[in-house]
Amino acid sequence: MAKLYFHYSTMNAGKSTLLLQASYNYRERGMNTCLLTAAMDTRAGAGKIGSRIGIDAEAEGFDAQDDLFDRIARRLEREPLACVFVDEAQFLTPGQVWQLARVVDDLDVPVMCYGLRVDFRGALFPGSATLLALADEMREVRTICHCGKKATMVVRRGPDGRALREGAQVQIGGNETYVPLCRRHWREEIGDRMPG
Repeated sequence: MAKLYFHYSTMNAGKSTLLLQASYNYRERGMNTCLLTAAMDTRAGAGKIGSRIGIDAEAEGFDAQDDLFDRIARRLEREPLACVFVDEAQFLTPGQVWQLARVVDDLDVPVMCYGLRVDFRGALFPGSATLLALADEMREVRTICHCGKKATMVVRRGPDGRALREGAQVQIGGNETYVPLCRRHWREEIGDRMPG
């Protein structure tokens, strides 16, 4: 029976690496997978999912207006799919998460989503909040803070290297912009004030 999975963490935990490895395992056994990623994230190149350790794969980009249920249903008319993988799942709209739930329920195809849980302000992304509500299974992908504790938060650094407390929720970036931290060190970085 198919399920909707949400693998979540902060930045630099290896989510994309795990996604690419899982898809490779299916393909190695002769099974088709569908890889989706947020079109706005072109760090690995347009239409690619890339990992910091240097592996990547072609993927289909999605934008907020895309109907993912329809896209996957049309793909199933051409070929069987063993699994759908979604990278940067925090950028899904709540409606798209429901569309992916329909893929699981109505088309009987497992969907594995990988993404951030919270933004640099400590707030849930709308896509992540909906995945937390709807996913059949959730798995935390762990990474560590500089102190060795589990990192659950992330700071966004400005051009001067200081932690930002305000700004747009979405800003594409990597290690040059974001740093994973435990909650205590995140609070220290933002000046121990509640965001917002």
